[in-house]
Amino acid sequence: MRGYDHGYVHWNELLTRDAAGAAEFYAKVLGWEIMEVDMGGPHPYRVAKVGEDMVAGIMQMHGPEFEGMPERWVPYMAVDDADKAAADARAAGAKVVNEPFDVPGVGRIVMIHDNVDAVLGLMKPANPE
Repeated sequence: MRGYDHGYVHWNELLTRDAAGAAEFYAKVLGWEIMEVDMGGPHPYRVAKVGEDMVAGIMQMHGPEFEGMPERWVPYMAVDDADKAAADARAAGAKVVNEPFDVPGVGRIVMIHDNVDAVLGLMKPANPE
């Protein structure tokens, strides 16, 4: 499974202030089926599917941590070790936005601004089985 291999794109996620509107747009434009998932927050997380394959997520931006942040697509690259990737990114000139954290059933994630200030997620995906 290439999306689980180190260095490959594993996931794409849209951060938006209008997740419902974005879901409707991409359903029309790309034919995505949208599934809402309760992640324990005030808004559902939306998972886009093509057939049985999950292809992207749509996250509602809420809270002070998103103040002033533009809406954007964020790719998540698979890594073998999120903690090592965070240290390597920092040593290569990235700003680590948050220390690696676990999302049960999803993986261990760290968000960075790379050396040219582009946003990127680095993720040790949970076991695909």
